Amino acid sequence: METMTLLRHGETEWSRDGRHTGRTDVPLTARGQGQARALAPLVEGREFELALVSPARRARETAELAGLARYEVEPDLWEWDYGGYEGITTRRIRETRPGWYLWRDGVVPGDADHPGESIAQVGERADKVIARARATDGAVAVVAHGHMLRVLAARWLGLPPKDGRLFRLDTGTFSELGYEHDIPVILHWNSRV
Repeated sequence: METMTLLRHGETEWSRDGRHTGRTDVPLTARGQGQARALAPLVEGREFELALVSPARRARETAELAGLARYEVEPDLWEWDYGGYEGITTRRIRETRPGWYLWRDGVVPGDADHPGESIAQVGERADKVIARARATDGAVAVVAHGHMLRVLAARWLGLPPKDGRLFRLDTGTFSELGYEHDIPVILHWNSRV
């Protein structure tokens, strides 16, 4: 693999409002669609040997608006399953769990559609995506979600999944992972086109 370009999906109503959006399939807002289109110059004219996109509508729509005409839907790119915290803001969670911090405290089980998962499970999914990317010879594009991509970046660097907390990632941004002297590095992070 040469490089891995990460695109975080554009804004949704829930991301705008700070609601934990794991498996709930909410669409992009008009602003989010604009953010996705703004990524097009980054994609235009580039040859990606492999393009992987989360099954979520917001990720697929971002990929298409950014100009990724051919991609594979990759279930391992779903966002962290927030379980019982799905759709709830950090502020509201802290009303009953003062000082709660996702990266340290995790989630509580939810319903059948949102059972929740540990940070280790998110890390295992990220490792599978990285293994797939490294098995290719050319450039790779990945379109997914904030926490998932932060965990993926941590794992790329050989860090534990919880160190994804160190990498803020805004909607509608791109990042790029690559190598320096065969050592995995971050080439760009949380950038606008």
